[in-house]
Amino acid sequence: MLNTFPSDGLDLGLVDFLRLEGTGRDVFRGWCHEGLPLRAFGGQVAAQALIAAGRTVPEGRTVHSLHGYFLRAGSTALPVVYRVERLRDGGSFVTRQVSAEQDGEVVFTLSASFKSAERSYDRQPVMPAAPDPAALPDLYEVWAAHDREDLEQQMYRHALEVRRAPDPAEPSSPGATEQKLWIRASGKLPDDPLIHAGSLTYASDLFLAPTAALAVEPPRPLRGRPSAVYLTSLDHAVWFHRPFRADEWLLFSQRSPSSSDGRGLAFADVWSRDGRLVAHVVQETVLRPLREPRR
Repeated sequence: MLNTFPSDGLDLGLVDFLRLEGTGRDVFRGWCHEGLPLRAFGGQVAAQALIAAGRTVPEGRTVHSLHGYFLRAGSTALPVVYRVERLRDGGSFVTRQVSAEQDGEVVFTLSASFKSAERSYDRQPVMPAAPDPAALPDLYEVWAAHDREDLEQQMYRHALEVRRAPDPAEPSSPGATEQKLWIRASGKLPDDPLIHAGSLTYASDLFLAPTAALAVEPPRPLRGRPSAVYLTSLDHAVWFHRPFRADEWLLFSQRSPSSSDGRGLAFADVWSRDGRLVAHVVQETVLRPLREPRR
């Protein structure tokens, strides 16, 4: 089934946002909703590219890492065509390269590596403290109480539930910015691990760039004014460590150690509710005063 995302299609959920149509061997097509006005949401492009790669991988291999570059702004008026190149099929590891194209131009590239499960050493740090998600307000309800909720926000709301923890009194490291968010899919997802990996990838692009901007841009709706900064993702990487379900609460513990030269860098440690470190995310973003929207 091919998604067309009609303007009144607010019954769409996260699975719909990841769905692709096969149009040939290792070629897929999908549609994206807005992230910025008339610009495709980058997290959805990255997630769909991962789904396309995963559909060409032998059974029993799950993704352990992905690396993507956002090259051009994607349009919501055109489908995205995903072309998968099979770079390697090894005994344990499988590697795929994906080019996401619109109107003959590449808008995003993805490299993804998949592997079979194995027994090995297992260690991780202790999960950071965070309020239980049930004790936190729904982020979209907070937004709606302060601003007019537009179609883009409603699209996210039908895909994800989000709870934002209160800001710490002081950052854990002076000069850094940080925030913690609980995120899960709004409805139950299929058991397919690829869908859960795609869902985490989709969610991981929502709040990393704003984390890099927190020093100059208070989180919405606290800023009480229009945005003063221009943000757009440059690259995005995810490492998947342990099995998880994206329809269960995941804590995104996010921090940004640096912004300079018109760029910001942000990290997220992703934890399951029972304290397992399931993924790491890193993103670099354009971070400029709004008067300079060049790239």
